[in-house]
Amino acid sequence: MPDSSFHHIPVLQQELIAGLKIQRGGHYLDTTVGGGGHSHLILQAAADVKLTAIDRDENAIAAAKSKLPQSVQFWQGNFADYRPLNLKFDGIIADLGVSSPQFDDGDRGFSFQQEAALDMRMDTRQSLTAAEIVNRRSETELANLIYQYGEERLSRRIARHIVEKRPLQTTKELAELIYYAVPSKYRHAKIHPATRTFQALRIAVNTELESLEKLIEIAPEWLTIGGIIGIISFHSLEDRIVKHSFRNSNLLKVITKKPITAQSEEIQNNPRSRSAKLRFAERIEEFTG
Repeated sequence: MPDSSFHHIPVLQQELIAGLKIQRGGHYLDTTVGGGGHSHLILQAAADVKLTAIDRDENAIAAAKSKLPQSVQFWQGNFADYRPLNLKFDGIIADLGVSSPQFDDGDRGFSFQQEAALDMRMDTRQSLTAAEIVNRRSETELANLIYQYGEERLSRRIARHIVEKRPLQTTKELAELIYYAVPSKYRHAKIHPATRTFQALRIAVNTELESLEKLIEIAPEWLTIGGIIGIISFHSLEDRIVKHSFRNSNLLKVITKKPITAQSEEIQNNPRSRSAKLRFAERIEEFTG
């Protein structure tokens, strides 16, 4: 059953709403509705605003439906697969990555802080899980995945130990294996030695980077001329894609030369905002020159 207790504090709230330049009677698309925080702010920003909301997670959809007006249109799935029918939006937003409730729910397997199956699916309707990747991919495939998506320098070493010790079924099993796979000097760093590997597996399970690239390729076509797209990323892999995709699009003009980041007060109140980067671009007439 979906859990309507899904609670998530959206980051860069004021900056996102200001950058969207929300218009009276405008139609906006929230491609990652989560608990509905950003969507609520969009609806409050001007009169007669319409909203369409997307999320992969049925718990997020349930939570947002309980908080947002019935007029909001919902669609569950990967935002890269969404196709609006004869609709144009005045603004589009995406708040990338994993939400706090997904991390905090031990059963989801996103975090090694709690014992859980190696799942990591944002959309539980899909078949691919982290366990399948860990236990079925070759050592070379695992090493490449951990290096590419986790930016982990010890990826080959970690992959070798995974293959030697598998099958692995739980988050704690995998985290402990990685902890002892790395040299001792890495075991007491600021972040746990398994952090980057878990990030890599999550990204792979949910095809996060491929989906982001696809979204930025097609979303400009959904915007009205002058419409704005704003994307919040949480690590360098995402931000790099947003930066270059905005810049290389024939349909977008970059608004933010440098990403907008959280102020110290927000970071103090919501530590998750520390790594958030927000970029905006505006829909223009197609450049053909």
